[in-house]
Amino acid sequence: MKFAIFTILAAASAAFAQNACCESTSSSSTPATSDLLGALGIILGANVPVGINCNPITVIGVSGTSCTAQPVNCSDILSQSLVGIGCTPIAASL
Repeated sequence: MKFAIFTILAAASAAFAQNACCESTSSSSTPATSDLLGALGIILGANVPVGINCNPITVIGVSGTSCTAQPVNCSDILSQSLVGIGCTPIAASL
């Protein structure tokens, strides 16, 4: 029973905001981004900030974890790190 609760908590924590390094950012209203989201079956409202090709940043400041693209904070990352939802830029040296 304890393992089942831990599994549920671990799955739930994945939906919280997380820092990510995204190749690019865009709006859900941009035609190319809208096409990508549609192909992945992701339905969003207009003008939602979206990160494209995002990799979660797990530890900031540790050797080997750097972001040479756009560091952002996303409310969720979907489709095996391809799309970040609700991504806003963060000012950090990552």
